[in-house]
Amino acid sequence: MSERKILIVDDDYNICELIELYLKKEGYIVMSTHNGLDAIEIFREETPDLVVLDIMLPKMDGWDVCRELKRISNVPIIMLTAKGDTFDKVLGLKLGADDYMVKPFEPRELVARVEAVLRRTNTPGLVTRQMILPHLLIDMDLYVVKINDHTFSLPPKEMELLYFLVKNQNRVFSREQLIENIWGFDFDGDNRTIDVHIKRLREKLEPLKNKYEIKTVWGVGYKFEVK
Repeated sequence: MSERKILIVDDDYNICELIELYLKKEGYIVMSTHNGLDAIEIFREETPDLVVLDIMLPKMDGWDVCRELKRISNVPIIMLTAKGDTFDKVLGLKLGADDYMVKPFEPRELVARVEAVLRRTNTPGLVTRQMILPHLLIDMDLYVVKINDHTFSLPPKEMELLYFLVKNQNRVFSREQLIENIWGFDFDGDNRTIDVHIKRLREKLEPLKNKYEIKTVWGVGYKFEVK
């Protein structure tokens, strides 16, 4: 019997109760909520091992919830929706969802998918967040960076930006994408903020310039390049 925790996020109370019944029968610890903002708060408090997430939610929709959860965690997410459009499925997967089910669905199939995703990811909710490369370590739990043998701290947003770029090394992101992933969907500042943080990070990474570079891709954005 499993003792792993599952968070269900759906504004339909009946669907939550049905999923909860089937998952509890398999030994899972189940929590549920019915809006996006509460989902993020519960996630931070309870650190579930997997999230079953509806798209159409009050206060914050499933896309934004998925984006925020993937920003702070590697938790696996199964998206639920009444829509069967290919666009919705592709968008969910691009945001980091691990699987996708269209309503109405068979509860036993959802349980099987939960089990399959957990086996595949084998990832607890808030896992240790480290990126380890030769001569470079970024530890988001301790909020420190180690370059060669020198360990130091960075301001929070610089840490998060560096971690995000290194985690997605060699992939190009626009300023808007970086702001969305680091500052969040409600950021109302100047997107040139990214340029200032990139400049500071380049200065910190100067000792490793022959190995790594935060490269400007003109007309597009930035990427962390491993040479």
